[in-house]
Parts: sequence; structure tokens; C-alpha cells
Amino acid sequence: MDTMAMMKSMSMTDVPVQMDAEAMQDTMMAMNAASMAATMCSASDMRAGGEMATCAAMCSNTAMMADTGMRMMMRPAGMDAQSMRAMLTTVTAMGTMCAAECRKHADMDETCRYCAMACDEMVAKCEAMLASMTA
Repeated sequence: MDTMAMMKSMSMTDVPVQMDAEAMQDTMMAMNAASMAATMCSASDMRAGGEMATCAAMCSNTAMMADTGMRMMMRPAGMDAQSMRAMLTTVTAMGTMCAAECRKHADMDETCRYCAMACDEMVAKCEAMLASMTA
């Protein structure tokens, strides 16, 4: 499916926040990848037991925030500059904290290593999106 073509077909004339469609696509793809990685990492952490409880919880929260941010970006007509900035800032904070937590275990748990990388990518894309927003 060509989501970029779908995004370009959506009317952006009444959208109060102007964001670059390609940057939005990159950000949403990074959010989706981080959501999937964090979900898998959380599941792996839960199997590991109590010593990974913090990491599992952090990953679960990050997956939910990334998914929510991605879905919010898919509905440009409902965007508001202040709420979009707040969402991107929150997703960035969660991704930063999740990556830091996963890095603590990256040498012994490969899912944590992958999750940290996906979160780092999402944070970079969200920060770039925030910097490029107008309105």
C-alpha cells in the first residue's frame, strides 16, 4: 500500500498545522517501527521476570504513545498545532527514556538492543518534525 499517495490525496487546505508530507511519512513509519519493537521488547521482558519489570513497563508505555502519535498524524483535519507539538514532545520523551532503559540491557538482551535503536530513530524523526512545523 502506498501510504504517501494516500496522504497526498488528503485535503490539507483547512489543516491548522502545516507539516511536510514526506517528513510526516518518515515520522509515522519510525513511530510504527518503535511501537512494534517496544511491544516485542515488553513481551520478551515479561518472560524474563521481575528484574525486567521496569523495562517491560517502559516499553509498553512507549508502544502506546508511539501508536497514538502515529494515529494522530494520520488525521490531519483534526490537528491542532499545540496538541501536535505536545504529542510529539511526549513521544520524544517516552522514546528517549525507553531507549535509555533498554540500553541498560542491550548487551544481554537483543530485543532491548533493537528497541533502543528503533526508539532512537523515532526520537530523531519526531525532533525533526517538531523543528519543521509551522503555524
